[in-house]
Amino acid sequence: MNIHPTAVVDETAQIADDAFVGAYAYIGPEVVIGSGTRVEHHASVDRLTTIGASCRLWPFASVGTDPQDLKFGGERTTLEIGDNVMIREFTTVNRGTGEGGGVTRVGDRSLLMAYAHVAHDCQLGVEVIMANSCNLAGHVILEDYVGLGGQVAVHQFTRIGSYTFVGGTSAVAQDLPPYTLCEGNRAKPRGLNVIGLKRRGFSAETMDALKAAYKVIFRTRTPLAKALSQVEEEVPQIPEVVRMLDFIRNSSRGVAR
Repeated sequence: MNIHPTAVVDETAQIADDAFVGAYAYIGPEVVIGSGTRVEHHASVDRLTTIGASCRLWPFASVGTDPQDLKFGGERTTLEIGDNVMIREFTTVNRGTGEGGGVTRVGDRSLLMAYAHVAHDCQLGVEVIMANSCNLAGHVILEDYVGLGGQVAVHQFTRIGSYTFVGGTSAVAQDLPPYTLCEGNRAKPRGLNVIGLKRRGFSAETMDALKAAYKVIFRTRTPLAKALSQVEEEVPQIPEVVRMLDFIRNSSRGVAR
């Protein structure tokens, strides 16, 4: 265990033997830090936070702090950060609230770039990338492989589907469907995330089916319920198409079209 003598570490913290804690870092009560994780100088892990293996918190990152929610009454809530997560300088991640489920989560292999903010009760899937100065309000869900360009702002209780990329400076106020490329104020789908899907190894057949579904749902004036039924009738019901349909039908905020 490599802990700099100027670091402040609470006696209840559990730190793996091969973890690193840099100069003037702070490790608070009931924190768990996994194998190979580095907490660089001046970074802060406040309390009730679990950080997995091989993560890195850059200088002045702050995670595990109380939620910025006026309803928070000091109840016991947590933050869970997965394995191989990179949290860059001045990024902030808050714990959950009692009313919101009590836990904020950041999935494996995610990257939160400098000055990003993840608010209380947010749920981030695996390999999420938030570019510089992105801001998530409370209760936001980013599914697996979501990418946010710089300075994207996401409204509370909003959900962004898997493999979706949101262009920089966009304001997200409604749910964004999976597999899409979105941008704008307010953000709307502009097409499939073709480059991202190719990079992830999606087959040509899958891409063709998603393109057909997208065309019916987002590029016609067909009422939404009818458009979804039309996709079921006309487009091969591969798992990705079914996933898109289920996401839209289960949206509580409504899907941007």
